[in-house]
Amino acid sequence: MEKVYGFTHYSFFSEMSELALKNNSFDLSLGLADFDIDPHLKTFLKEAADQSTHHYEPLAGSTLLIESIIRYNSKRANRIFLNDREVTITPCATFTLYTALKCIINQGDEVIVIQPSYYTYGPSIVLNHGIPVYYDLDVDFTINWEKLKSCISERTKAIIVNSPQNPTGKLWSKTEWNQLYEIIKHQEIYLISEEIYDTYCYDGNEHYSAFLHPELQKRTFCIFSFGKMFHSTGWKVSYLLSSEDLTAKFRCHQQYISYSANAPCQYAIARYLDIFDPFENQQLMQKKRDIFNNLIKETPFIVEHRAEGAVFQVVNFRNISKTMTDVEFSKWLTIDKKVACLPLSAFYNSKQNSDYVRFSFAKNDDLIISALEHLRKNL
Repeated sequence: MEKVYGFTHYSFFSEMSELALKNNSFDLSLGLADFDIDPHLKTFLKEAADQSTHHYEPLAGSTLLIESIIRYNSKRANRIFLNDREVTITPCATFTLYTALKCIINQGDEVIVIQPSYYTYGPSIVLNHGIPVYYDLDVDFTINWEKLKSCISERTKAIIVNSPQNPTGKLWSKTEWNQLYEIIKHQEIYLISEEIYDTYCYDGNEHYSAFLHPELQKRTFCIFSFGKMFHSTGWKVSYLLSSEDLTAKFRCHQQYISYSANAPCQYAIARYLDIFDPFENQQLMQKKRDIFNNLIKETPFIVEHRAEGAVFQVVNFRNISKTMTDVEFSKWLTIDKKVACLPLSAFYNSKQNSDYVRFSFAKNDDLIISALEHLRKNL
């Protein structure tokens, strides 16, 4: 267990992408899709421009979109049945996580962050006057429940979970949510469950949301992202599922920070969500994951655990270099070998090195193939 009060590698992600651009490298560093959105979304956005959608939507979000979200979740494989007092439209996942923390944290409260994790978690806790407590996954990126339990103190107020997980691609199952509940049920500990890659679960696995757990649901802020679902991150529309009590607290804070989200995009997403096929979305990304994994076998990189979900693949690079740190290796690969990645240590608060780097396969097939062919020939 490690208590750290500072911020994390908040600029490194953009630095690596800029390094790729400067060196004309194949950029597999960030999870930003480089392929176009569904033409139907563009059609609905154009339609929104002709509607009365240019003013503030209600604090909770567009009624049209909330109703679409309720219908969509009721038809999923693991169905979630909702009412309109459990759904809030938000500007983005980072905002939603920050505001959820603001609802529950008092000065000096501790929040457990499971690492490796996205770099915004720690700063969001600190900005809300809380204390991040970092728990590191085991070497195979699984949870040691006794070690996680040892991170809990009387000051623990929340745990942040991400599934499907960035960067490891791990999924939380119903069993794992049950195990988490068992170690927090005797204390007032909230759960912030970031599930922004929920449509990307592979090899027949279905996403299982924390919101499906009958007891966790009462204490969970469950975060989703239309930007990730539809490869439209610039639209800045996400949504939160939470109990009626937590929703009321969340909206109370949201009214003073953003009030509402992008109105025309809310209209377009509402129209699109009724025709959206999550299976088609999943198949598209699984094909990209499989292309990546089939081609990387022809390089010295080692894939120890194929991504179960999300849009990233973690690989071991020690067959290529025994001496470089993962940061040094990532920069060398980007500059000298013309393929950009991210070091796994960038997903830890204070870790300086690891044996791993992360690639994104949320890219055009041609880019993935060209990048891996280049590595095959030049490593």
